[in-house]
Amino acid sequence: MTSSVKFGIDRLLADPALLKELEGRRVALVAHPASVTEDLTHTLDALIAAGVNVTSAFGPQHGLKGDKQDNMVETGDEMDAQYGIPIFSLYGEVRRPTGQMMSSADVFLFDLQDLGCRIYTFVTTLLYLLEEAAKHNKDVWVLDRPNPAGRPVEGTMLVPGHESFVGAAPMPMRHGLTLGEMGNWFVEHFDLDVSYKVVPMEGWRPASGNKSVGSGYGWPADRIWINPSPNAASVNMARCYAGTVMIEGATVSEGRGTTRPLEVLFGAPDIDAKAVMAEMLSFAPEWCSGVRVRDCWFEPTFHKHAGKLCNALMLHAEGPNYDHTNFQPWRLQALAFKAIRRLYPDYDLWRGEEFKYEYTNDVLAIDVINGGPSLREWVDDGDAGPEALDALASHDEAAWAQAVREHVIY
Repeated sequence: MTSSVKFGIDRLLADPALLKELEGRRVALVAHPASVTEDLTHTLDALIAAGVNVTSAFGPQHGLKGDKQDNMVETGDEMDAQYGIPIFSLYGEVRRPTGQMMSSADVFLFDLQDLGCRIYTFVTTLLYLLEEAAKHNKDVWVLDRPNPAGRPVEGTMLVPGHESFVGAAPMPMRHGLTLGEMGNWFVEHFDLDVSYKVVPMEGWRPASGNKSVGSGYGWPADRIWINPSPNAASVNMARCYAGTVMIEGATVSEGRGTTRPLEVLFGAPDIDAKAVMAEMLSFAPEWCSGVRVRDCWFEPTFHKHAGKLCNALMLHAEGPNYDHTNFQPWRLQALAFKAIRRLYPDYDLWRGEEFKYEYTNDVLAIDVINGGPSLREWVDDGDAGPEALDALASHDEAAWAQAVREHVIY
């Protein structure tokens, strides 16, 4: 059975005119484990089998093989044993490709599956590649893939001065774009003089949940999900991630060390999950819609609270209880933090400055993740109601939608 949605790599391989544009040129591939064709052939193998002159490959965070489990675990450069080409790491000694790396090819094919979230570092890797390509007169093609979180936009905008590897530019947490569309915005926003091409998808309908047209609210219902990173194990995680990733800046567990990481609002041995859920429903019930929240228990085998029994709230953004339009993971996660703060005023909720998130200094991890302090300040302000955070986010969400309107392809 063939899918009704054709990803960028499948369209490239099926189009003789596009392949001809690569003839006689050295080609580099930026890829990871989810960089596969419709029949699950890895893009590197598929390109070489099609006669493309691939002279180097690049791996982002977690590596080309996707073998690095946690954040801030670097990958080294290596030689590919099968094809004898260099594999350069963009999450090792460097985060942006060096001049020597850029000299390895003429055209750079970028084929990464994204999650539609500003903090997911493949967005930043694309920007860095575009900036270096502009300096070295190289071409960049994005072989486009779906945004599994779909079109909804959510969160406050990154505040200028808070840029990092998890926050490359002023955008909200949940940006609603594909990486091909994001590249269009990067070129305009940063005024990049670069040869840029998107090989678009065919048949992607991000607003549709009708399986007969091949879409499942962002992720096509008839395509297999492959982890783009070790802890992105499902479409449910991808939908929740724009909220649950904020737990990386908190002392409660995001479920690392379990089989369902980043699909929970929190886990902790000293917090009553049912009490937190009741407080959430009392404080801002409208933020709890569109998803089923279930209290559960887990014992992490590693990471926060390893070996301790934790009470947790699990998210199910799937099945008959999922409402794509009303589900707001960023607000829901903020609300969980707020409920914990209201029930446990003295709880040591935020990881301290000694935890250098993505190698930043003197900034709380929660502020690095959110691109500014506003969410943390709202959680800690006992007088701040839901309308205060909603007003901040709604303003930024509208501004972002307007800024990227002309770059939307689908």
